[in-house]
Amino acid sequence: MKRETLIWTILFVAGGLFLATRAVVSGHGFGKAYVKQEQIHPGSKTDLRKKTVDASPKEEDAELSLPRTVGLWLAAFFTLAIFSFLYRDNVFYKITEAVFVGVTAAYWMVVGVWETLVPKLLANLAPGFTRTWFMPDLKDEPPNYVYLVPLILGIMLLLRLAPKGGWIARWPLAFIVGTYAGLRLVSFLEADFVSQIRSTIVPLVAFTQTLAAQKPVFDLWVSLRNIGLVFGVLSCLTYFFFSVEHRGLVGRVARVGIWFLMITFGASFAFTVMGRIALFAARISFLFDDWLWLIDPTGKRPQGW
Repeated sequence: MKRETLIWTILFVAGGLFLATRAVVSGHGFGKAYVKQEQIHPGSKTDLRKKTVDASPKEEDAELSLPRTVGLWLAAFFTLAIFSFLYRDNVFYKITEAVFVGVTAAYWMVVGVWETLVPKLLANLAPGFTRTWFMPDLKDEPPNYVYLVPLILGIMLLLRLAPKGGWIARWPLAFIVGTYAGLRLVSFLEADFVSQIRSTIVPLVAFTQTLAAQKPVFDLWVSLRNIGLVFGVLSCLTYFFFSVEHRGLVGRVARVGIWFLMITFGASFAFTVMGRIALFAARISFLFDDWLWLIDPTGKRPQGW
């Protein structure tokens, strides 16, 4: 047996023995989800409807929820299965990957049906049928046959799955790509391009009005910030201006632009890494708190658990 395989086998066996000991010998228990019933309108004496919410084990009316406990264990299994890829590709990781892709596809399919096809397409083409079977609160309006156009385009798009009708799907696909590109271009010009130009047009010499002084006072820090902003934008634009050879003053300004770009890219990458580390910390907290009960930062379990 390879040394690496032996080490991981020992870790897995030790982890299994630890779980068995904690569940049977110590009597602490772990991996249980508790719920309780809460009234929807606490101040109402006539409304007696209740809802099921997560609860702490130390609450008097808390009771064990078998479905949520099973879900808790499945979440822990899938989390560890994803982490197992750090060792090497294995069957548990492949199963979890397939489940994730399948559940995601099924979820978005259901969302597409109930948020797009039914309320936007079917409700306009057959409002009576939709009101009877799907949306009882739908307004009584005549059918709008303009929505036959997206219906036909959708059917043409599905013909891409046919052996000999794939060329028909190019027409609705071109319509989708062109429409999306046009909408994104307009939103990009308004949200990014024009907004960035507007944010760059700032006074290089800034004055601020204070309560103590009756007239505006020169603000050194705001002025320096505005000068740095304008200089950074111009230096970055100079780096991408290739009609003039980057030599002399132009080359030095372009090199400063490279520094601004690298700092920006580094900050963006660091922000992305920080977000991923936050997700990793959340999963570790889930394993040690919600599943294993090794920690209790919120004090939701009784002493001795």
